[in-house]
Amino acid sequence: MNTSPQAERPARLAVGVVGAGRVGPALARALQQTGHRPVAVSGVSDASRRRAERMLPDVPVVTPAQVLQAADLVLLTVPDDALPTLVQGLAETGAVRPGQLLVHTSGRYGVGVLDPARRAGALPLALHPAMTFTGTEVDVQRLAGCSFGVTAPDELRLAAEALVIEMGGEPEWIAEANRPLYHAALALGANHLVTLVAQSMELLRKAGVEHPDRMLGPLLGAALDNALRSGDAALTGPVARGDAGTVAAHVSELRKHAPGTVAGYLAMARSTADRALAHGLLKPELAEDLLGVLADGAAGFDAHDPEGGDR
Repeated sequence: MNTSPQAERPARLAVGVVGAGRVGPALARALQQTGHRPVAVSGVSDASRRRAERMLPDVPVVTPAQVLQAADLVLLTVPDDALPTLVQGLAETGAVRPGQLLVHTSGRYGVGVLDPARRAGALPLALHPAMTFTGTEVDVQRLAGCSFGVTAPDELRLAAEALVIEMGGEPEWIAEANRPLYHAALALGANHLVTLVAQSMELLRKAGVEHPDRMLGPLLGAALDNALRSGDAALTGPVARGDAGTVAAHVSELRKHAPGTVAGYLAMARSTADRALAHGLLKPELAEDLLGVLADGAAGFDAHDPEGGDR
């Protein structure tokens, strides 16, 4: 008697990937581990093709139309700006098959962007993993417990959530109209965090710290944990304390050693001050001097560099 996963679960799907970036092959591998069968992948660049060969060995690299021809479940994992044109082109050329599950992973879009394919009979799903990807095997492991922003027609909601759970993720329902706000929130937290950490490491190296990553690791880990647990109550540092003199010294040093960071520092400091003041952490009598320093810093920065910020 055949006791393979496919025999035990005969409803497993043939999976195709259009766009072998960092996300698609990892999701296909995760689905493969639950018994689904990756059958085709498309990639344009040499890097994409190499990634597909590494993450999905023995899966043929073909054209997007051929991926749709071979697959029951198609992952459209292309950049956000390319997605509408891709969907329109696939629908117009007759590549979309009725009853085919068409899944995109864009955080920005809901299922509306898939309307051309839906009119051709496709079943549209928007499943966005709220995680950064490396394009390596580690991504598959990180999917365990990862939240997915899920948007789907009501009749497909259970199917969408089931796919997320099979990949090890946690489904979080996002209304179609809220997708852009949802994506902006994630970009604000994750993408800007990378920039801030990279800038911090560069400044520490300039200050003579040999291993800035070792210094920042425990500090940032604790800060992130505190922020997730306590929100604004976790605010610390000279801005939240109202140490105007320290902030002025920071601005002066940044202007000398890393002028490209001044605009970001001032903007984040002002936002931090506003939140600390609103939540009673920053004393009103100290806020005036602090905000004055930030205003002077911004004015001085504009005078020093009229275009301001990084170029």
